[in-house]
Amino acid sequence: MPADSKFTKLRSELDLRRSRHLYRSTRVADSPQQPQRHIDGKPLLTFCSNDYLGLANHPAVIRAFQQAANTYGVGSGAAHLVNGHSRPHQQLEEALAAFTGRERALLFSTGYMANLGVVNALLTGRNDVVYADRLNHASLVDAALLSGAKLIRYPHNDTTSLGKRLLAQEGDTPTQLILTDGVFSMDGDVAPLAKLALMAQQHEAWLMVDDAHGFGVLGNTGAGLVEAAGLNQDDVPILMGTLGKALGTAGAFIAGSHDLIEYLIQTARTWIYTTAQPPAVAAATLVSLQLVATESWRREHLRSLIQQFRTGAVQLGLPLMPSDTAIQPMLVGSSEQALSISRKLEAWGILVTAIRPPTVPVETARLRVTLSAAHTVEDVERLLDALGKA
Repeated sequence: MPADSKFTKLRSELDLRRSRHLYRSTRVADSPQQPQRHIDGKPLLTFCSNDYLGLANHPAVIRAFQQAANTYGVGSGAAHLVNGHSRPHQQLEEALAAFTGRERALLFSTGYMANLGVVNALLTGRNDVVYADRLNHASLVDAALLSGAKLIRYPHNDTTSLGKRLLAQEGDTPTQLILTDGVFSMDGDVAPLAKLALMAQQHEAWLMVDDAHGFGVLGNTGAGLVEAAGLNQDDVPILMGTLGKALGTAGAFIAGSHDLIEYLIQTARTWIYTTAQPPAVAAATLVSLQLVATESWRREHLRSLIQQFRTGAVQLGLPLMPSDTAIQPMLVGSSEQALSISRKLEAWGILVTAIRPPTVPVETARLRVTLSAAHTVEDVERLLDALGKA
């Protein structure tokens, strides 16, 4: 076999992706995370950030990061169990537990690491079963696959179908886990948590909710979809939330009972065997969490922008998907057409990402608009005007 043949295969795959309009490229930004950004050398009004509350560039958050870096340095230098666990880490875990109404919380470097760690720590036998919503985030899909447990994917938000699958497995499995997003990242709709919680209790299954896109945004205090649904730790034993979206920093956490967190400390490999996040990030997140708790106007303004966008989109006849969250997708269909519209918007100074397979199913490519409390009414009007023309 020629030495270069393995690279020929890679090039062929890349060419295939280009021909199918599935090729992706990295953009380079020269400005902070905010609606008006300088990207690839040009000013753009962006609608593709998960900075839902506009906290990523908040002066108080930046100041907390700087002060903690002066005190603790830039990196943690070690895993939590070695000597990388600092006072800001401990304070943030305690604050997250209190904010979500749970006994304890555990910090992870990323949401992906949190999901992989928890699922693989809980599902340890080949007879274990994980039930996963078909539209779950890739990190949940990978977590289920890597666990080695039996994976049963049920139709999106279809609790009737899930119930039949749970009944079919009754009595045969030592551990069962229902795995779902809270807010689905590509559709913007939410999981039927009350029904899922009841089914989990009836079948003595764990229920784990990835609330990456709900935490900080939903609920009376911003504690997320679980709060909005009126549920608690007994109803949803395992809550995952990310810090790099509504809180504007980086990392993730798992919140739950004392026993759950202690078990994860002993068994979650993606927590045990990785360097802790920088203490400065934890310190900055503490300030973000305080802002989420005290500045409810951010969530109120965001809700107002969502309503403005949806009302305007309906008047323009745009193909909106059913979502009341900050994620507002418009179904286009073909990858080529979605990419064409996205490029046209960019030429007019507006950045909206075209989401294509394999992130979404074939022929369901879409424009994924995400709104932030940092946007203005005028920003949304400009977007609607451009979408109407495109």
